[in-house]
Amino acid sequence: MSPLRLHWVLACCALAAPVPGLAAESYPAKPVRMIVAVPSGGPADILARLVGPRLTEVLGQTVVIDNRPGANGNIAYEMAARAAPDGYTFVLVAAGVAINPSLYREVRYDPLRDFAAITLGVAVPNILIVHPSVPAASVPELIALAKSRAGQLTFASAGNGTSGHLALELFKLRAGMDAVHVPYKGGGPALAEVVAGQVQALFSLALAATPQIKAGRVRALAITSSKRSAVAPELPTVAELGYPGFEVIGWFGWLAPARTPRGIVTRLNAEIVTALNVPEVRERLLSQSTEPVGNSPEAFAAFIRSEHAKWADVIRRAGIRMD
Repeated sequence: MSPLRLHWVLACCALAAPVPGLAAESYPAKPVRMIVAVPSGGPADILARLVGPRLTEVLGQTVVIDNRPGANGNIAYEMAARAAPDGYTFVLVAAGVAINPSLYREVRYDPLRDFAAITLGVAVPNILIVHPSVPAASVPELIALAKSRAGQLTFASAGNGTSGHLALELFKLRAGMDAVHVPYKGGGPALAEVVAGQVQALFSLALAATPQIKAGRVRALAITSSKRSAVAPELPTVAELGYPGFEVIGWFGWLAPARTPRGIVTRLNAEIVTALNVPEVRERLLSQSTEPVGNSPEAFAAFIRSEHAKWADVIRRAGIRMD
């Protein structure tokens, strides 16, 4: 091939190649679907419906909220993983997206390979609470009590594999203590049993625990975030009480299918983070005991990797299986 013809071929190839970010210039040209892995009314759905209208306004296209509950989120996650990577489908995920592959044998998505991270939306800390009859006013006292009554201290949870259950298993591993896990079918029944004194302790999502703490029906010992939380700034973290690195949070964030154009991911990230920082949105989220976050796609992807690795290790060591 002559040099002139080679130059012409290379020029044509260059013109045909996709230009980074070009897809984002005309995006979106039609309505966008936000899959939500929970039914209407829960914290994730509230978050979706706070952010969705603001995205509709700035994107100039309707953002349709598509609730797809079931199988601890796996139905929604599998649907999103298989969607076309064109920016017209993305998903609001919970912590289960990183945890489920270690809990279930049949999970048809890979949290590290099948998604493009957009942003972490909110963090939802757990609060370690006990019934007032429990003779422990601090985490060290609770651990000492558990060790003095091996296998007798009872902890409720919202069910096997839930945030409260995993918090308990990590707590047992880190503290070198034993306790009896009592799973319930949901956080409400678990909390009710602790309030009634039928079970002694619980790692409860702050949203549910806070009213009971304020009413004096349960005693709060610590919070499970990595640093003191705006949700309950007076509470020490488990980490600061001698267990560095202890962090157990519920969280919600947004993912797109893998190979979604970088320009579209960047656009969605910028608009969602802006929405999370609108004062009335922040105030509403904080009133629900959830902390707005909003970070970069890279930071969220790294967080998912760390969550996946951490909980895979805890689940393996604790011998937890869901099927």
